[in-house]
Amino acid sequence: MQLTLTDWIVIAAYFLFNLAIGLYYRKRATQSVSDFFVGGRKVTWWLAGTSMVATTFAADTPLAVTGLVARNGIAGNWIWWSMVFSGMLTVFFYARLWRRAGVLTDVEFAEIRYSGKPASFLRGFRALYLGLPVNLIIMGWVNLAIVKIMMLVLGVGKVEALGIAIVIMFITASISTLSGLWGVLVTDLFQFVLKMGMVIVLAIFAVQASGGMDALMNSLHAVDRSRQATGSVLSFIPDLNSTWMPMITFFVYIAVNWWASWYPGAEPGGGGYIAQRILSAKDEKNGLLATLWFNIAHYALRPWPWILVALVAVARYQADPSFAADPESGYVRILISDLPASLRGLMIAAFAAAYMSTIGTQLNWGASYLVNDFYRRFIVKTRPEKHYVKISQAATMVLMILSAVVTFYMDSIAGAWMFLIALGAGTGLVYILRWFWWRINAWSEISALAAAFMTSLIVQFGFHLDQGTPKEFAYIVLITAGVTSAVWLAVTFLTEPEPKEVLLAFYRRVRPSAALWGPIAREATDIVPQKDGFFNLIDWLSGVIMIYGFLFGAGKIIFGETLLGIVFIAIGLIFGAIIYADLNRRGWKTIGE
Repeated sequence: MQLTLTDWIVIAAYFLFNLAIGLYYRKRATQSVSDFFVGGRKVTWWLAGTSMVATTFAADTPLAVTGLVARNGIAGNWIWWSMVFSGMLTVFFYARLWRRAGVLTDVEFAEIRYSGKPASFLRGFRALYLGLPVNLIIMGWVNLAIVKIMMLVLGVGKVEALGIAIVIMFITASISTLSGLWGVLVTDLFQFVLKMGMVIVLAIFAVQASGGMDALMNSLHAVDRSRQATGSVLSFIPDLNSTWMPMITFFVYIAVNWWASWYPGAEPGGGGYIAQRILSAKDEKNGLLATLWFNIAHYALRPWPWILVALVAVARYQADPSFAADPESGYVRILISDLPASLRGLMIAAFAAAYMSTIGTQLNWGASYLVNDFYRRFIVKTRPEKHYVKISQAATMVLMILSAVVTFYMDSIAGAWMFLIALGAGTGLVYILRWFWWRINAWSEISALAAAFMTSLIVQFGFHLDQGTPKEFAYIVLITAGVTSAVWLAVTFLTEPEPKEVLLAFYRRVRPSAALWGPIAREATDIVPQKDGFFNLIDWLSGVIMIYGFLFGAGKIIFGETLLGIVFIAIGLIFGAIIYADLNRRGWKTIGE
């Protein structure tokens, strides 16, 4: 694809603007570790929530969605659509609790909930496990996306494209080291507007180049016939014996995956950079609203532009062996063929924005674990704040270098997604219950982590179940979740509970629902028991229906079923009104005080 001088000027202006933001926020972010990693806890809901959305909209996302649609139809997106249940659980049950906890990272939570050496081990182990291998896998697939884009757009090899990615990553790391979370937040806001606008533009041009929506749908029906498929690539929910999406896989997505699996950005009970943004919020109210806005934008507003381009790629390249070998490349191929030349510079800048918004967060988030939860906690404990800020900046650069090495050996974005989900299957339930059940202890979490890791590897490499095959992925999740849940529950009852004074301190600090804290709640007579569980449950269910109403309504309208689409959107609005009425009825008394 040929780029003109104007394109290069647009791209250069984009990078200069981001650097200017980093320089502007430099002083605000380098006073303390709290300023560097959680913005001094002064962030508004709309900025924190938009940053969450921008972070989960990486350069890899449209490519991975294209791969999912090519292999499993629109219903293939249930691998992440199912996480609505987990996301809304975080909004109404956990956002306020995270903000009350007042920790710097979600890993630090271990030493306010548990005690002794097991708690210290858990904190240190999770800091290294999440900060290095897990974080590097995530950054590896994000890097891989921009590498694939550069290879196709500029016509270069993987090594050269990786070199370009390293330059962009260095600029991102420089912004992160200069300005900490504040720089990440503000650049995220700018980057989200740019990249969302451009993917919508690309979807419009791609559909027009296919002859319009009716012509595209006719082409996709022809694809179904050529594959002799049961069900359709266009189905939102698969048929019982769907060729595109087996029912056992769909069942696992909606009934197991969302609560059982740990996955970045959709952690059961919150966690990772979602928790980081909640912890950076001004108060509980802003933390809850940030997470609510994130879930609405993430699931209801963003998917269709990606899916439309993916469908165009399926219709156009289905018979192409190179597309079958690497369907994720279809998105970029449509970009090259259908986007007007005058917009190419803006689109490259948009992909850079998608890449930078995620990499910036992963670098800042990963460094927070390595510095706050390992280096400062176990190695150097009593140095001035400026020392830890400098170490944080150095850790950011080290993570950048290591991620480039991981990228070189990675081949599939969607495959890495599914590997990470399978690896974390079964751990989710302990993360959900640890806030609300006093009996869970540090050994519960440690055994869950070990059991999930070992079981997943054994079924994948010992019994040769392939996480890239829909049915086998479902079996991996079911087996891993079942074994892991049995192990950590057994360990919980076979080991002693945490000391009463630790449980009392946690209960007073976080004030969870008293229902499963019976013996502790009875002793903490100075704490008014929280009795909002039923209303949180109603809000959770309403939130799930609201988002699916908006998601399916938009899709139906796009595909010409206007009346049905309006009905879905009306249902979403009704349940959104229920949430608004309930929170307004409470007068935010339990939110923000």
